[in-house]
Amino acid sequence: MNQESVKIESKDLSIEDLYKDFYTVPDFQREFVWEREQVEKLLQDIQDEFFGEDGQLIKGPEYFLGSLVVCRDGDGTLSLIDGQQRMTTIFLILCAIRDLLIEVNESPSDTLKGQIAASSINDVGDEMFRHRLVLQYDDSKGILKKVVEDSAHLDDVTEKTTSVIRIRSAYRDILEFLRINNDTSAKKLKLFYATFTKRVKLIRIITPSLTNALKVFETVNDRGVGLNAMDLLKNLLFMKTSPDEYPKLKQRWKDLIDTLDACGEKPLRFLRYFIMAHFELDSKKPLREDDIYDWFTTNIKTVGLDAQPLTFLKSLIDCASAWSNFLGAKDVDGAANPYLKNLTLLSGAARQHFILLLAGRHLQPQEFSKLCRALENLFFCYIITREPTRTFERNFAVWSSDLRSATDEESLDAFIANRVTSDLENRRGNFDFAFNELRQSRIQQYRMRYILAKLTQYIEQQAWNNPAHESLDQYIAKTVEVEHILPQTPTPEVMDSFDQTERYGEYVGLMGNLTLLEKTINTSVSNDLYAKKLPGYRQSSYLLTKSLVEKPQVGVNTQLNRAVEHLIPFAEWNSKSIEQRQVMLARLAVFVWDMPGTRKMPDEH
Repeated sequence: MNQESVKIESKDLSIEDLYKDFYTVPDFQREFVWEREQVEKLLQDIQDEFFGEDGQLIKGPEYFLGSLVVCRDGDGTLSLIDGQQRMTTIFLILCAIRDLLIEVNESPSDTLKGQIAASSINDVGDEMFRHRLVLQYDDSKGILKKVVEDSAHLDDVTEKTTSVIRIRSAYRDILEFLRINNDTSAKKLKLFYATFTKRVKLIRIITPSLTNALKVFETVNDRGVGLNAMDLLKNLLFMKTSPDEYPKLKQRWKDLIDTLDACGEKPLRFLRYFIMAHFELDSKKPLREDDIYDWFTTNIKTVGLDAQPLTFLKSLIDCASAWSNFLGAKDVDGAANPYLKNLTLLSGAARQHFILLLAGRHLQPQEFSKLCRALENLFFCYIITREPTRTFERNFAVWSSDLRSATDEESLDAFIANRVTSDLENRRGNFDFAFNELRQSRIQQYRMRYILAKLTQYIEQQAWNNPAHESLDQYIAKTVEVEHILPQTPTPEVMDSFDQTERYGEYVGLMGNLTLLEKTINTSVSNDLYAKKLPGYRQSSYLLTKSLVEKPQVGVNTQLNRAVEHLIPFAEWNSKSIEQRQVMLARLAVFVWDMPGTRKMPDEH
């Protein structure tokens, strides 16, 4: 037996080198389980590590993404025993970069294409063209192959397994993240690609057999112990605390770590945003995670760590508790807050708005709720206009100083007017344009559901003025579905009846073609012609959906009539109808998200 074939190999590899080999995820592996939070966290960590708030590349160390355990297969591929979630996500990132470059009319490099699929020679000397990563477990249903070969038609994969849903969602979340943070610029995309593939490192452990691989996997997971990211701060606190206070310090430190662990928060991100929320920073010099400890030592007297370390630690605990509440859509006192819930639905893995939530946590509940509403509107504007996330941090860190000074409703109103409303006003043109062009393929699906829910909720609130409509929960429940008025999978009769057959796929995904519909009704309307769907829409309890058929009328000049007077019924459903409804929803959005400036509904001039 060849001595080399029984050795365990361990090598530090960049993604560029990692994807020079071919990998399979064996059929005994579990399905793809990463959800939006894990995918966005990986992307955001990489973005924060390598790019500053101004978008410029930061020169510095490499980023370690962990280890992989593989064993060699007979056909020369490497079978993934540990690390398939990361490897699948990395592969999706490479595919997304390729597709975005094509989208901006830039040809992907041969290197990038070769990291996705390439030719190799098999054991008998025949050339084979294959993908760098292949999922062999049944739950995948060919979804990864579809991403590689035909990503524009992912919805054609009709199977609804866990892996299909999550991989398709992950790919779209990656597209959206890269669009927002690279401004759909080929130059920025290529810079991100080069940085991602050259400076992100993993340790790959190759074992001679599956048995060896499983043993290594067990050892790595049982014995691997990472360093606590806040150890240096903990040591500094002990240095500044008298020995007789050590028991109290130990307990408070445990309370802090337990609170952060319970809500799954990264300690360094919490510390970084704590500093941004409470202290003046140089707006031209972003505070990076690597700078946190140095910042504390430099500003040790300013933060009170030198004279009152236990008091300082108590403030950290209070902020961690508030942070945990924010994650649970609750205010500082633990009361449910609908605007925080909406922010949770909208923001995904982003936490930049927590800077202002921490800075304003001293406000009374009514004022704090007003702040949350303003932040929801602003955050949505940033998302819909594809503002890079680094803008969030920069603005919120600068604004936190003003917010800390707001002590009552009057001063809070002044803060919102001077900071939030003025910023929204500057972005109004981009907001209108983005909403008029909004389509399903250009935004994460959870955000599209949020948008439809908010539009639907607004009409209900205006019509009924009922507190029961304050929560979005009833509009995003599993019993409610996103209905494509022009069906995604049309029958030949539906396709032939549409006036823009060659552009059918384009119109299907437009915002104007979408509405919310109860699942029980949606099942009955199915993929039929519009005329046959109308009775189902008439049955909907949602006025925005019902108004496709007719405007509800109760009395004269009633609140209900005023709420629906600008909604447009449609006798037929064609390209002009979709475009007209798109404009209607875009103008309605101005009211829903409190956009400043001119407000006109479709029939107003």
